[in-house]
Amino acid sequence: MDVNGVRIWKGLLSSDVQREMVSDLRDVATVAPFRRYETPGGKKMSVRMSAAGKVGWITDRAGYRYDALQPDGEAWPEMPATVLGVWSAASGVERMPDSCLVNFYGEGAKMGMHQDRDEADLNWPVVSISLGDDALLRIGQAARGGSTRSIWLNSGDVAVLSGAARLAYHGIDRIRFGSSSLLPDGGRINVTMRVAG
Repeated sequence: MDVNGVRIWKGLLSSDVQREMVSDLRDVATVAPFRRYETPGGKKMSVRMSAAGKVGWITDRAGYRYDALQPDGEAWPEMPATVLGVWSAASGVERMPDSCLVNFYGEGAKMGMHQDRDEADLNWPVVSISLGDDALLRIGQAARGGSTRSIWLNSGDVAVLSGAARLAYHGIDRIRFGSSSLLPDGGRINVTMRVAG
């Protein structure tokens, strides 16, 4: 289905694939622990973040950016094969991603409207995987302040921002905490792959 130009693949991932991917992401988190980053304005984000691949995305008082090293100076772990398989199935491009961001939404967490525009070449798609609790995704236009549409994402759904929708403003207004049994303690994991450099 299409929501403001963003392709949504409902139920693309089977329950078995979702469980395998969560296991792989737990391995990622042992090397790159989830952190609550601070925005350049000094506000703590409600979402906790990790990453895998050549570069990860971080933010602090110095700004938003991709970095080859974690804040503690360690390299990021490799991207799991389960995640890369989704890119191959849904992205529509042959080039593989070099960055995989892993965001954890606990109870009450959300993500404000934003564009994914820190990448060097904005022609490559962004592929986003939802795991765990339902999340209300709001999608706008490439210009701030345009009309928006919302859709509930469920565990196993995949969204692709590409073409005219590559720079669409989007955000997570809320999650239905405890709506999924995939994560034993509740919450949502969002995995986004992109070509950063």
